[in-house]
Amino acid sequence: MSPPDLLALPQLPKDAPQDSGGPVFAEPWQAQAFALALRLHAQGAFTWPEWAQALSEELKAAGPMDDPAFYYERWLAALERLAIAKRLAGRQALADRKSAWADAYRRTPHGKPITL
Repeated sequence: MSPPDLLALPQLPKDAPQDSGGPVFAEPWQAQAFALALRLHAQGAFTWPEWAQALSEELKAAGPMDDPAFYYERWLAALERLAIAKRLAGRQALADRKSAWADAYRRTPHGKPITL
Protein backbone atom coordinates (compact mmCIF):
# COMPACT_ATOMS: atom_id res chain seq x y z
CA MET A 1 0.00 0.00 0.00
CA SER A 2 1.45 3.38 -0.92
CA PRO A 3 0.87 6.57 1.12
CA PRO A 4 -1.89 7.81 -1.22
CA ASP A 5 -3.68 4.48 -0.67
CA LEU A 6 -3.44 5.08 3.06
CA LEU A 7 -5.42 8.30 2.64
CA ALA A 8 -8.18 6.31 0.98
CA LEU A 9 -8.80 4.02 3.95
CA PRO A 10 -12.52 3.70 4.70
CA GLN A 11 -13.96 5.88 7.45
CA LEU A 12 -11.05 8.34 7.41
CA PRO A 13 -12.66 11.60 8.52
CA LYS A 14 -12.85 14.37 5.93
CA ASP A 15 -13.78 18.01 6.30
CA ALA A 16 -16.74 17.57 3.97
CA PRO A 17 -17.93 14.89 1.54
CA GLN A 18 -16.53 16.88 -1.36
CA ASP A 19 -13.12 17.29 0.34
CA SER A 20 -10.35 15.63 -1.62
CA GLY A 21 -7.49 17.34 0.18
CA GLY A 22 -6.90 14.55 2.67
CA PRO A 23 -7.76 13.91 6.27
CA VAL A 24 -8.89 16.57 8.71
CA PHE A 25 -7.79 16.40 12.32
CA ALA A 26 -9.92 17.64 15.19
CA GLU A 27 -6.99 17.61 17.63
CA PRO A 28 -3.22 18.05 17.24
CA TRP A 29 -2.56 14.56 18.65
CA GLN A 30 -4.52 13.05 15.76
CA ALA A 31 -2.27 14.75 13.21
CA GLN A 32 0.78 13.67 15.19
CA ALA A 33 -0.38 10.04 15.28
CA PHE A 34 -1.06 10.18 11.54
CA ALA A 35 2.37 11.68 10.84
CA LEU A 36 4.06 9.17 13.12
CA ALA A 37 2.62 6.25 11.13
CA LEU A 38 3.89 7.78 7.90
CA ARG A 39 7.31 8.47 9.42
CA LEU A 40 7.71 5.00 10.91
CA HIS A 41 6.81 3.44 7.58
CA ALA A 42 9.27 5.72 5.75
CA GLN A 43 11.97 4.58 8.18
CA GLY A 44 11.17 0.92 7.50
CA ALA A 45 9.60 0.13 10.87
CA PHE A 46 6.70 -1.68 9.17
CA THR A 47 5.26 -2.30 5.74
CA TRP A 48 1.95 -0.87 4.51
CA PRO A 49 0.38 -4.35 4.56
CA GLU A 50 1.46 -4.73 8.20
CA TRP A 51 0.01 -1.30 9.02
CA ALA A 52 -3.24 -2.01 7.18
CA GLN A 53 -3.60 -5.32 9.03
CA ALA A 54 -2.96 -3.76 12.46
CA LEU A 55 -5.36 -0.86 11.86
CA SER A 56 -8.01 -3.15 10.39
CA GLU A 57 -7.86 -5.44 13.41
CA GLU A 58 -8.19 -2.49 15.80
CA LEU A 59 -11.17 -1.09 13.89
CA LYS A 60 -12.91 -4.47 13.70
CA ALA A 61 -12.38 -5.13 17.41
CA ALA A 62 -13.79 -1.72 18.31
CA GLY A 63 -16.97 -2.02 16.26
CA PRO A 64 -18.95 0.87 14.73
CA MET A 65 -17.70 4.39 15.24
CA ASP A 66 -19.93 7.41 15.76
CA ASP A 67 -17.19 9.84 16.75
CA PRO A 68 -14.35 10.67 14.31
CA ALA A 69 -11.95 10.96 17.27
CA PHE A 70 -12.58 7.27 17.91
CA TYR A 71 -10.93 6.46 14.57
CA TYR A 72 -7.67 8.05 15.70
CA GLU A 73 -7.86 6.32 19.06
CA ARG A 74 -7.85 3.04 17.10
CA TRP A 75 -5.07 4.45 14.87
CA LEU A 76 -2.98 5.11 17.97
CA ALA A 77 -3.75 1.65 19.37
CA ALA A 78 -2.53 0.11 16.10
CA LEU A 79 0.68 2.16 16.30
CA GLU A 80 1.26 1.06 19.87
CA ARG A 81 0.66 -2.57 18.99
CA LEU A 82 3.10 -2.40 16.07
CA ALA A 83 5.69 -0.57 18.17
CA ILE A 84 5.57 -3.35 20.73
CA ALA A 85 5.52 -6.15 18.14
CA LYS A 86 8.45 -4.62 16.25
CA ARG A 87 10.31 -3.92 19.51
CA LEU A 88 10.45 -0.20 18.83
CA ALA A 89 9.15 0.37 22.36
CA GLY A 90 8.19 -1.82 25.27
CA ARG A 91 4.74 -1.99 26.79
CA GLN A 92 6.03 -0.52 30.07
CA ALA A 93 7.89 2.28 28.29
CA LEU A 94 4.69 3.27 26.49
CA ALA A 95 2.70 3.14 29.74
CA ASP A 96 5.33 5.25 31.50
CA ARG A 97 5.29 7.84 28.70
CA LYS A 98 1.47 8.05 28.80
CA SER A 99 1.61 8.55 32.54
CA ALA A 100 4.25 11.27 32.20
CA TRP A 101 2.11 13.10 29.61
CA ALA A 102 -0.98 12.81 31.79
CA ASP A 103 0.92 14.27 34.76
CA ALA A 104 2.34 17.04 32.58
CA TYR A 105 -1.01 18.15 31.16
CA ARG A 106 -2.63 18.10 34.60
CA ARG A 107 -0.06 20.53 35.98
CA THR A 108 0.18 22.76 32.90
CA PRO A 109 -1.91 25.95 33.02
CA HIS A 110 -4.53 26.30 30.32
CA GLY A 111 -3.12 27.83 27.14
CA LYS A 112 0.49 26.99 27.98
CA PRO A 113 2.53 24.40 26.09
CA ILE A 114 2.87 21.03 27.73
CA THR A 115 6.44 19.96 28.43
CA LEU A 116 7.75 16.76 29.91
